[in-house]
Amino acid sequence: MEADKKLSKKTLIVGATPNPSRYAYLAAKMFSERGLEFIPIGIKKGQVFGKEILDLRAKPELENIDTITLYIGPDHQEEWMDYLIGLKPNRIIFNPGAENPKFFKKAQNAGIEALPACNLVMLSTGQF
Repeated sequence: MEADKKLSKKTLIVGATPNPSRYAYLAAKMFSERGLEFIPIGIKKGQVFGKEILDLRAKPELENIDTITLYIGPDHQEEWMDYLIGLKPNRIIFNPGAENPKFFKKAQNAGIEALPACNLVMLSTGQF
């Protein structure tokens, strides 16, 4: 099972939106184009690349999340921190504008790799 988790690299896109001018949408597009497994979650309703955006407020039970990529600013992260850490991802990517020292430290203390990075750059350069 652990090997399957490593192979799937399921990514949770937090702050997903059907708005094509937003970076979270561009990330979903890149994941989709590369055939990478992702789950969009946010407070916006709709679909991105054939996937329904899950309601973040419902805090759905999700398993085998390898990476969480954040597209919500620090002012909107507080109420989701414990939920996201509770998903036990291997890493959390704090995209530009989502940097949050408190959340960063809390993730590290939970044994989660915390990266201040741009998911779009990581995907474009093969660093993902």
